[in-house]
Amino acid sequence: MSDATYSAADLASRFGLEVAGDPATTVHGVATLADAGPGTLAFLANPRYRAQLAQTQASLVVMRAEDAEGFTGNALVARDPYATFARISALFEPVVVAPPGVHATAVVDPTATVDPTAHLGPHVVIGARSVVGAGAMLGPGCIVGDDCIVGDGAQLIARVTLVVRVRLGKRVRIHPGAVLGADGFGLAMDAGHWIKVPQLGGVVVGDDCEIGANTTIDRGALGDTVLEEDVRLDNQIQVGHNVTIGAHTAMAGCAAVAGSAKIGRYCLIGGGAGVLGHLEVCDRVIVTAMSLVTHSIREPGEYSSGTPIMDNRAWRKSAARFKQLDAMARRLSAGDKD
Repeated sequence: MSDATYSAADLASRFGLEVAGDPATTVHGVATLADAGPGTLAFLANPRYRAQLAQTQASLVVMRAEDAEGFTGNALVARDPYATFARISALFEPVVVAPPGVHATAVVDPTATVDPTAHLGPHVVIGARSVVGAGAMLGPGCIVGDDCIVGDGAQLIARVTLVVRVRLGKRVRIHPGAVLGADGFGLAMDAGHWIKVPQLGGVVVGDDCEIGANTTIDRGALGDTVLEEDVRLDNQIQVGHNVTIGAHTAMAGCAAVAGSAKIGRYCLIGGGAGVLGHLEVCDRVIVTAMSLVTHSIREPGEYSSGTPIMDNRAWRKSAARFKQLDAMARRLSAGDKD
């Protein structure tokens, strides 16, 4: 946490909120309703936690107008408490500004271009013909291969690898261990042996995207693998070659998208979900966790697959009955004809 302190009136003015209670109330940090103490700000977005309002020690709570009615504490009234809390929380996050310059252990190819305002940390490697933009920050151990572009203000936290022909937009943030531009999984069977299909494309990442730790994005076989602007990927996600992910889509951890699939804009893909190759998912689709998308989705909405968890004995009985479903359906169909 930073040492900053803000009053309710300060925050209301800065973020366009209303104060319910004492506008002089001050906070110096943030916390959950359950863990908050005096001097901290909390939020109520999910109705399931409304009961915690009576016990919270938070000095200030961000909430909707209907929740503020009857609340005896101090509140900031917001249309979207969670998004507002996220913006306020950023005020208390210490931001370390990396100084411009190239560390003595960094290796920069003579044909590469590095803006003088960029920061290259220890053991960074920049390949041939690559470009690092203004204000970009490359942390320890990052590797930028040949023919890559790191956009203005991009942040590669540590040990990020851009293999080849990766183009990052402005303000892209990539967390440790991520690999962009590795070979796509392109294989052809010939006379009983696999032949590797050359991966001649690249990876294009739009402005303001964020890519989680150990996530991998393969480069395209011919065209590019594309993330449009403001795409948010969690940790340990696999994005196959020639995939397109539309703007403002978010994917949770361990999801996977197979080659040449196209995901629309403003989609939410739950943790562990999978999308098979060459499918299309339209805009504004929610795929719940651990679901498998086996056919294209043409209509916005929420989609799920799989069976809910149950105790093992009940699941084994249900699994045995799965094999009987076809015969049961045939008997029912025959009965309808009688």
